[in-house]
Amino acid sequence: MKQQTILLLEDDQNLAETIQELLQENGYIVDAAYDAQRAIDLSYENRYDMYIFDINVPVMNGFELLSSLRDADDTTPTIFISALVDIDSITKGFNAGADDYIKKPFFPQELLVRVNAKFHKTQTIITHKDIRYFPDSKELFKNDLRLYLSEMLMQMLHIFLTNQNTVILKEELMECMEHPTSSALRVAINKLKQQTSLEIKNIRGTGYILESR
Repeated sequence: MKQQTILLLEDDQNLAETIQELLQENGYIVDAAYDAQRAIDLSYENRYDMYIFDINVPVMNGFELLSSLRDADDTTPTIFISALVDIDSITKGFNAGADDYIKKPFFPQELLVRVNAKFHKTQTIITHKDIRYFPDSKELFKNDLRLYLSEMLMQMLHIFLTNQNTVILKEELMECMEHPTSSALRVAINKLKQQTSLEIKNIRGTGYILESR
C-alpha cells in the first residue's frame, strides 16, 4: 500500500520537527516548510495527500496560501493548526477551503488522531472499468495512478460517474462551465475523454451518456 504524503507548513522549527517525527514514526512521508514560499514550491514540485498549515507564517499567511492553492484547482485535504482561536479566524479558515482546524496549543498525538481519521475513514468508492472515484474527497484514480483534473472537468466527471447509464442533458453539463456554449461543451467533453479514457457517448441533440455495460 502506498505511503501517504503530507506537506507540513510550520515556522516554529522545534514544533515542526516534533510533528514531522511523530507522523513519520506512524508511517507517513512528511516534507516540512518553514515559510509559505517554500510550501508553494513544494506543492508545485510534488503531489501530496494532505496539507497541514500553520496560519501566521512568513511570506503570506496560511489563509492566503490555501486560497491560492484552491484557486489553482488544488483540492488536497488541509488541516489548519493555529493559535488564532477566535470564531472569525476559524470561519476564515474553513472558508479558505480547510477540512479541519486544530487550536494551539495541542498535543501532537491529537493531530495524529485527526490525520489518521482523515485517511482511514470509510469512503464511498465509485468504479467504472479501470477508474476509481472517491466522491467525498474528489480523488480520482486510473489503474491506481491518481489523476488531476480541472475543477470544471471534475464537476462533469462527478455527474457522469454518479449517473451512469443515464442521459445527461447538455444544459446540466453547461452549468459546470464559466462561459457555456455548445462548442465549448464539446471541447470540454473531448478533454475529459482524453484525460480519463471514459467512453462518453453523444446523444445527438440531447446530451451525453456514460454506459457502465
